[in-house]
Amino acid sequence: MTGAGFTVSELVRLGAARLEASGSSSPRLDAELLLGMALGIDRIGVLAHPDAPVGTVGRERFEALLARREQGEPVAYIRGFREFHGLAFETDARALIPRPETELLVDAALADVAHRLTAGPRPPGTPALRIADVGTGTGAIAISLVMGLRRRRMDEQVLVIAIDASEEALELARENAVGHAVADRLVFVVADLIPHHVEPPYALVCANLPYVPTAELERLSPELEWEPRQALDGGPDGLDVIRRLLDHLPTSLAADGIALLEIGAAQREAVVREVAARLPGWRCTVAPDLAGRARLARIERPS
Repeated sequence: MTGAGFTVSELVRLGAARLEASGSSSPRLDAELLLGMALGIDRIGVLAHPDAPVGTVGRERFEALLARREQGEPVAYIRGFREFHGLAFETDARALIPRPETELLVDAALADVAHRLTAGPRPPGTPALRIADVGTGTGAIAISLVMGLRRRRMDEQVLVIAIDASEEALELARENAVGHAVADRLVFVVADLIPHHVEPPYALVCANLPYVPTAELERLSPELEWEPRQALDGGPDGLDVIRRLLDHLPTSLAADGIALLEIGAAQREAVVREVAARLPGWRCTVAPDLAGRARLARIERPS
């Protein structure tokens, strides 16, 4: 990309061709995002000014970013952040990159919490509603939930406990919470799933745990090699960690509480069977994502 005369649209086209050849699943989008980063503008700015000339410094920055992407490094790690639920989250190799499909879990959690807080009067002194985000990673679920409740002026009525087995991931979650000014509504706990002897129990448990079957990891996009394997590998059928969480629920979920679990597209029947076997009398339903694939398991404890 040496020489003069390159415009924004020409660089996007050339960059997309290189990324397609290197195996990117979204080469044009990647090129647009990386060119925006090189020029100090957002993607909208790239799309809005296709004929704008790009100087030498901008081209050199773009070249360096393309080289990193060609090696498989995720765009979110290159840019240092990822958009999720209308917010920007710092991302790096300490935690899994937030995915759009997980926004379904946040929406369901917001709806449940709002219903609980408005279903009847809450006298002064009523304890805050306790919510657990298990395997919080970047903190995307926990923080998006608090931010969504803040817009409804309900955030002071909840306490969200963000839990992760990785101290490095929790540090990233803390950084994101401070960046969004919600650290005062969150408690960060290092633990394997849910700490024992939870008191009082949680009204809501949210979890985006590893659910990819081990054998499938090698067939996934090469860029997943950059993300923490422990955040992806769910064992032979993808449900090892989810089973362990189900076993925690009787001692950690309140009467009439619910758990919201993200699952794989082929795991609907298996998850329903596991809930029936491990939690007799509890109800499990599975909702699809926008693509119509099984995505969100809702597990309800009878009151």
